[in-house]
Amino acid sequence: MELYRWDLNLKVRLFGEGLFNLLFWMYFPFITVYFARTLGVELAGLLMAVPPLFLLVGSLIGGSLADEIGRRPVMLAGTFSQGFLFLVFALSTNAYVDYITYISIGFMGAIYKPASSAMVADLVPTEHLRNVFATFMASNNIGAVLGPLLGAVLFFEYRQALLLGCALVLFGYGGLLAVLTTETRPVSTEKTVATTFITQGRSYATILIDPLFRLYLIAGVFALIPIMQLDVYLPVYLIEQTPATFNVSNTVLFGWLVAYNGLLFVVFIIPVTRVFRAWDERRVLLLSTFLGGFGTFLVAFSSNIWYLLIVTTMFTFGELIRSPVSQSFVSHYAPIESRGQYLATDTLQNTIGKFLAPVTVFASGFLSPLAVFTLILLSALIGMGLYAKLFDRLNQMKVSS
Repeated sequence: MELYRWDLNLKVRLFGEGLFNLLFWMYFPFITVYFARTLGVELAGLLMAVPPLFLLVGSLIGGSLADEIGRRPVMLAGTFSQGFLFLVFALSTNAYVDYITYISIGFMGAIYKPASSAMVADLVPTEHLRNVFATFMASNNIGAVLGPLLGAVLFFEYRQALLLGCALVLFGYGGLLAVLTTETRPVSTEKTVATTFITQGRSYATILIDPLFRLYLIAGVFALIPIMQLDVYLPVYLIEQTPATFNVSNTVLFGWLVAYNGLLFVVFIIPVTRVFRAWDERRVLLLSTFLGGFGTFLVAFSSNIWYLLIVTTMFTFGELIRSPVSQSFVSHYAPIESRGQYLATDTLQNTIGKFLAPVTVFASGFLSPLAVFTLILLSALIGMGLYAKLFDRLNQMKVSS
């Protein structure tokens, strides 16, 4: 579906969200370092485990409201609220106010996203959905490449101006949504907030009644913890604890690595998916977990830029090959009549992983960097063991049946 044929609602969203994503990636990779400096590493490590819980709650509320009152009002509320919160963040002089504001921005962003995705589904024919969603993902990844390069300088040197820029962009984007977009929720929608929450509750309850799927989720949590360290412990380690190299500040160095990580996703996500299409899910998930854990562990041994680019390639490819296979596994495993519930519950491993990943920042307050990286590797090894156990049980079930 060519871009020029898109509905005006989608064009406005592509422009506004693309610009905001660029600004988002200017500050997000460095936010853990900021709170580690202002609140202390131990406290920051504990506090950074809280935002994923708010994201989960925000997504549930946003999805319910999008079905009950419509996509457009939820998107407007989320956009203008984030703009106001960025304004507060920019003007604040208190680290705790900054933290509360940061959590609130994420919460309102989580409320916005389900309505945004639902609007795409409302407007785009089924056969074109993948291409349209891919275009939005590509826009986000472009921001992930350029944002950290600019943010490495702007966030620490001109933080207030950067946050004010985020506020202005969101206010401008909200204005465009208000003037140029229309409601797209189907009139026949009969869901209520109560019904949506009951459905979500039943989805998450599948973890308790399906032991194999529960094992899959637990394995996924341990596998994702190493992958998530790029946003959690690696900035603290590389910026605060390693010597500068190549006459480049550690902040700029880390910005390069995050941008390189995003570039690998933009360039290789489709080719890598094709290459590993013939591999079975067991081998892909085991290899992915190994690359993510061992690649992150190797960061401990040198701060040389070329070395770091190699190990970044290693753990990024671990994440690259994992993404499509995890969804295909759930689709194949789940009963047809419960597939939606299983796919919804699958997001729990990401939420729990984000909740547990900042433990490494807390541990870095009293453990050596090598000990912290060893814990990260241990998490990956546990994940591999659980995946092996899962597929052994699945094979036994197939043989017995």
